[in-house]
Formats: sequence, C-alpha cells, structure tokens
Amino acid sequence: MHEMSIALEVGRLVEERMKECPGRLLRVALEVGNDSGVEPGSLEFCLEAVLAHPPFNRPVVNLAQVDGDALRLDFLEIDDGRPDH
Repeated sequence: MHEMSIALEVGRLVEERMKECPGRLLRVALEVGNDSGVEPGSLEFCLEAVLAHPPFNRPVVNLAQVDGDALRLDFLEIDDGRPDH
C-alpha cells in the first residue's frame, strides 16, 4: 500500500513546516489527481493514522480530487495564536 508511504512523507513535510511556523495544526489539504494511481479513501485513512499523534493531534484532512496525475500538498492551516493572521 503506497498510500501509507505517501502519508508518512506528508507527515514529514508537515512536521518540517511546523518547526518553521509553530502552533496547533488545524487542517491539512491535498490535491489527488484521478490519474495519480492513489486511492483517495486509502490515503485519507493513512493520513488520519499518521496525523493522530503529536505533534499533529488530529487535524482535519481535506482531499480534493482533481483531473490529471497531480499529488500535491495544497495547504496547511496552523493556529499560531495570533488573532491578526
């Protein structure tokens, strides 16, 4: 199941970004192409398992199915505690 290796890599990228921008992770969004060879339901399941533990603590996972073969980390929503951002 290559979806787990993708989820682990997403976790690594998210953790890297959270070191640069500390806060509470609220949402992780990815684009998954219809021709990417990735099963969205399986990827979502794997992401929820990977992101269930610190430092992530169960953010909302959003997968958007798009045309083509894209597989892209679209955005992260991090609450940095500052109301002005």
